Order: sequence, then structure tokens, then C-alpha cells
Amino acid sequence: MLLSDVLAVSAAVAATRSRTAKAAAIAALLREAGDDEVRPVTAWLSGETLQARLGVGWRTLSRLTPEPAATPALTVTALDRTLTDLAATGGPGSTSRREELLGALLATATLEEQRFLFRLLTGELRQGALEGVVLDAVAAAAGVPAPLVRRSAMLSGSVPETAATALGGGAEALEATRLQVGRPVHPMLASPGSSLDAALADLGTGVTVEFKLDGARIQVHRDGDDVRVWTRTLREVTDAVPELVDRVRALPCTTAVLDGETLALDDDGRPRPFQDTMSRFGSDAADAGVLLSPFFFDLLHVDGRDLLDEPLSVRLDALAGLLAADAHAALRMPGVRSPSPEQAAGVLDDALAAGHEGVVVKALDAAYAAGRRGRAWQKVKPVHTLDLVVLGAEWGYGRRAGKLSNIHLGARDPHGGQPVMVGKTFKGMTDALLDWQTETFPGHAREQADWGVLLRPELVVEIALDGVQRSPRYPGGVALRFARVLRYRPDKTPAEADTIDGVRALLAGG
Repeated sequence: MLLSDVLAVSAAVAATRSRTAKAAAIAALLREAGDDEVRPVTAWLSGETLQARLGVGWRTLSRLTPEPAATPALTVTALDRTLTDLAATGGPGSTSRREELLGALLATATLEEQRFLFRLLTGELRQGALEGVVLDAVAAAAGVPAPLVRRSAMLSGSVPETAATALGGGAEALEATRLQVGRPVHPMLASPGSSLDAALADLGTGVTVEFKLDGARIQVHRDGDDVRVWTRTLREVTDAVPELVDRVRALPCTTAVLDGETLALDDDGRPRPFQDTMSRFGSDAADAGVLLSPFFFDLLHVDGRDLLDEPLSVRLDALAGLLAADAHAALRMPGVRSPSPEQAAGVLDDALAAGHEGVVVKALDAAYAAGRRGRAWQKVKPVHTLDLVVLGAEWGYGRRAGKLSNIHLGARDPHGGQPVMVGKTFKGMTDALLDWQTETFPGHAREQADWGVLLRPELVVEIALDGVQRSPRYPGGVALRFARVLRYRPDKTPAEADTIDGVRALLAGG
């Protein structure tokens, strides 16, 4: 299969907003792909590569301008092989070796293929093929039920692997996919709740109300003495968090898969700044000055028993049993099961008094829907917050002269297009943050001007706001009210930012 075949489908997907049409186009391509082509083609149409870290950035690619090929000849297999070679290149001389590999690759590509590769390798390939659409396409191509494909993907943690399984073995192979200790699953996510009362009214009395910490999501797998830790994006951070490994290794079990959050606490037991927690995931060696405390709220497996499909009430019972000893009780996320409205309000008050964000209200009869942001879990915070993509920044004035200050904010397009701008803000920025933006943003720039920089959609920032209002000024028809920066979210990708639909839902009466 030629790369040009993939480009034709990518263009067709980008040209339509119909989910059905997108899935049909991708399915047709996957049916034509060979066994060794399904994985890379699926990854590329999802806007990613199979090779997690290529060591290739915008600056490297911008230095390479080989004459494009006149006719399409680059194959899927040859491109995937080159990307594998790039990922394996390291050590002295690796920079020149990467440029040599990239130069040879681009010389075999047509102009349109070069443009596609540039966007693919820099993470800017936004063609409307979101994960859900690709999974629907896999189901159609393999002639299997879509729910079976989605479940396999959540358990394997990989859409390309799921595609290969479905097309290679059909429904029987997909059904054989199981939770595997040592292989992370996509975490279940919570939807924003407008208020505690509204969440309780929506979910009823059969709920648990738990603290919502200002920390980092973790998934911990134990197999004997082997303990491994992943973040919410399924990036392994085991070597950076030895204290978490030790706490889980001490539990009275042989195998387990735990879901929870971790954060750094001060001497009074209050949360330290979020950046202190995230600093532990940014280096290979643990920072002895910042210790992380784990808080677990779910148990997906224990000693050979899978719990994913059990209701939350059963999973919580199993978790309580695992953490029953006094030595492990502090590992349990604080909360109250089946609370009265007064007790639920008390949990929220206690969480806020302790310096945390709010609470999460969870339906006790819900199974673990990995990778889904459904209504079964609802997070309630006293202040509206959104995770948005930074699209640009303007040079400041007065005291902020020489600093990149006013940032442009975009919400995720649920159809896979470019982020939709919803406002700007310069509020909430410390001098340290202004310095960080000024130093960091040029490395993410796609265009520089006298007024500032336009950025590739790579950075996610958490914004507090008083609400939104209708506005013809921005393409999404809404604008943020009194937006201010809370923090940047290196633990989140632009694909996890809030959608423009979610922003519109905050309109009064929306």
C-alpha cells in the first residue's frame, strides 16, 4: 500500500463532518491494508505514530527541504521502517543521523506527502479521525460489533493493536482480550457536574462521594514484587516514584491493579502546589525533597480476580478489604458511601477545607467504563474550570514588557478539527510563569510576529472562569468570562482538553 492511499483517505475524512462517512472511508482503507500495514495505517489516521518517541521536532524538520518526488512511490511499510529507525537512533551523532534518515525519507515523498509527514511528525495532524471514529471503522472493516472493538481497545490500551486483532482474528480474537496485569488500561473519566445537588439528583441515593484531589492520576499494577506505575496518559513513571512502589508492594496481595491519584503534601497534610507533584514525573530520578502520597479509589483486579465489569459497590468492598489494615488505611481516598444530602455536603466542605478541589460523585451500580467520560462519575468543584489549548501569546506591556503574556485559548473540536478559539487571558500569571512562557513558547511556535507568537496546539492550560457568554467575536460563538490561569497541565494532551460543546454547555440555561 502506498502512503498516497492513506493521504487520499485522510483528505476525505477531513472534508466531511459526517461520522458515518469518516468511518466508512477509513474502513475501506483498512480492508485493503496488509497484515503488516494495519497497525501503522490505523495509528497515522489517528494522528499518531506507532513509535512513541522519534526524537524529531519542528526545528529539525524545518531545516530539511529536499526536492519532492514527482510521483507517489513511498510505501506504508517503508515509512514505518524509517520511523522505527528514527526511534532507535540515539547517542553521539544521533542528530545528524536523524537528519540523514529524514532527508532520505522526504526525498522519496511528493509535496503533499511531505506536508502530511510534517504534520504527522510534529503532532499537528488534525483530520477529524478521532479515536471513536477509528474504532467504528475498525468494527466495520472487520465485520464485528463496535462495543467489542471498544472494549478490546480499552483493555489493550492501543487502537492499532486492536485493529490488528480485529482484522486478523475477528470477534473471537477480540473476545479473548483480557485485562492483563502489567499492561495499563485507559482510565475511566468523570464529567463536570454543575453542583453537588444536581449530581445527587441525577445519580440518586446509590452513590459514593469522594474527595477530588489536586493531584495526578495514577494506575498501579502489581505482579508479585514487580510494581509498575502509569499516568493518565499511560506513560510509565515507575522509576520516578519509588515511594509509591514501596507502598503498593507492602499490600497483602500477589497481583493487583489500582486506580487513584497522587500528590505532594506539606507538613500539615495540605496539598503542595500542583507543579511540585508534576515535577516528580519530569525526571528519571526521584526528588527526595518532594514525596508523593497515593490515594486509591478503585480496584480493577486482585489476586486473579478481574473486577472491571463488577459494579462500583463490589469494587469498593474489595478495595476496603485490601486496605483494611491500619498500616494501609491512609491509602484510601476519603469519602462517604450512600450519604444523606447533609453528609454529602459535609464531604465537600471537608475536601475544600483540606485544600482540595472538590468531590466526585459516583454511581455505585456502574461498571468501570475505561476511557469513557460518562455521567456515572461527576466531579463537582466550587469554581468552573476548563482545560484548554494554548493557541498563541502576545508580548506584554509596562511591567510585562519583554514577556509573552496574553495567551489565546482554544477548546477542542469534537469532530477532530483545529481547536476553536474561545478567548484570551493574562490574569493569574506569576512572574515565574511569565518567565516560563517566554522561555518555552518559542519552542512550540508555528509562526512568529511583532505582536507575539502563534503556537502549535500542544500545550494544555487549566483556566478558572466565572462563566461563558455568547459572542460573535470568536468562531465558536462563545467567549470566556473573567478567565484566569490556574496552572499548565503537562499530564494532559490536547486530545484531553475540554470540547467546544462543553464550553457552550456553560451558557446560562444552556
